[in-house]
Amino acid sequence: MGSRRVVVIGAGIAGLSAAVTLAARGLDVTVVERSGRPGGKMREAAIGDRRIDSGPTVFTMRWVFDALFDEIGERLDDHVALKPLDVLARHAWTDGSRLDLFADEARTADAIGDFAGSANAQGFRTFSADAKKIFNVLREPFICAPEPSMAALLRSAGFRDLLSIKPFQSLWKALGGYFRDPRLQQLFGRYATYCGSSPFDAPATLMLVAHVESAGVWSIEGGMHRLAAALSAIAAKHGASLRYDTDVADILVDSGRTTGIALANGERIDTDAVIVTADVAALARGLLGRDTARFATNVPDRARSLSAMTWSCIATTSGFPLLRHSVFFSKNYRAEFDSIFSHRRMPDQPTVYVCAQDRDDGPAKPAADERLFVLANAPPVGDQHRYAPEEISECAKRVFGMLERCGLTLRTTPALTQVTTPTDFERMFPGTGGALYGRSSHGWLASFQRPGVRTKLPGLYLAGGSVHPGPGVPMAALSGRMAAASLIADLGSTASSRKTAMRGGTSTR
Repeated sequence: MGSRRVVVIGAGIAGLSAAVTLAARGLDVTVVERSGRPGGKMREAAIGDRRIDSGPTVFTMRWVFDALFDEIGERLDDHVALKPLDVLARHAWTDGSRLDLFADEARTADAIGDFAGSANAQGFRTFSADAKKIFNVLREPFICAPEPSMAALLRSAGFRDLLSIKPFQSLWKALGGYFRDPRLQQLFGRYATYCGSSPFDAPATLMLVAHVESAGVWSIEGGMHRLAAALSAIAAKHGASLRYDTDVADILVDSGRTTGIALANGERIDTDAVIVTADVAALARGLLGRDTARFATNVPDRARSLSAMTWSCIATTSGFPLLRHSVFFSKNYRAEFDSIFSHRRMPDQPTVYVCAQDRDDGPAKPAADERLFVLANAPPVGDQHRYAPEEISECAKRVFGMLERCGLTLRTTPALTQVTTPTDFERMFPGTGGALYGRSSHGWLASFQRPGVRTKLPGLYLAGGSVHPGPGVPMAALSGRMAAASLIADLGSTASSRKTAMRGGTSTR
């Protein structure tokens, strides 16, 4: 199989996972990436000589990467240094209340009891048990299945277990059955934003995120980008060619299958198969050529997931004991999501996430100015609305004003700050409007509306956060492995068919 050529479009985690899997199996792999370095959405901002994670900041589902590295004869721990966090995140509200969630479920239950009373603590225990069950029901027949279907899920899980994953109830409504305190509904409702959705419209199935986090959250020494760097180095070691600053103009089709790609500089690369890890909307809108556009389903503007407004900065802080991960909640959660999804504008009172990258989960404060990544959810309108400097300034006032109302004072300067808007995300990830998670997970059918890794065009495969099993670092890695496995199986099947034809027909033995 070593003579078979594969092109992977995109060097994000999905593309790199596919590339190392294929290269380790002896295929001739070329990865083409329009930016100057690997990582995709796992990007870094450079301020002076300091680097700030400015995309995903949380490493979970370690088993996905242990399996990926093991499959290619490597060990994850030999390439990145992981540190487990005892405190998953610190949460704060404008009334001055605070709550930490711990990796230890019993500690979290005790903390919730102190925070909101014994009934809510018991609600958390029940919620955690249900979240674990949902994850276990979905893990094999859905999350790890390259082409899931409702029929396959029913066959595997059964009708009773399928109902137990709460697909027909919104996450927000379900949380009301576990927690009487609205702050706890906010806290756990935030898990919907992990896939770019509103807790008022996403299914309660997303409770499973709580189990994913409780099973372990790690930080990566040197930043999340180290994972992308490690995978790209391993791909190169196994013979893959990685080409950066390279734009794809067209995916070539001939005789009903993919035959190669054309680059923006006029170069052509012939290939037996192509894995596209760009957002599926880019493919559907013809940004990678007209011949392949009809093999992807477009994401309507109103079905797009969240975008973001972010600030990567070097800053001094005071007044609030930041941990590595801290969340500051707005007063009116429903109004926040109505602003974003219904009115397509930044909320007046945004919830704000801060990743303090020179801290861990202890009380110690960095000795000098610290690296911060500050994020507020935003509407995915980057292809329709350009954020003028005055509007960005107004958004900053709202975001940093929210932090101050929760007790955190943050001081920085424009020279020490990089701002990224939905317009910037649309430029980096064309066709998305700045949506960072593909299609939103609104409604019980949304998860089945994400395409699988195979398309109806032979030789064309999909991977990445906009396809099954969904957004997030481990899910993207899973999709890359699934695409690689499907491609290998299909090439093997094609090769077997050719050998049979050359022998004169089908064997009768």
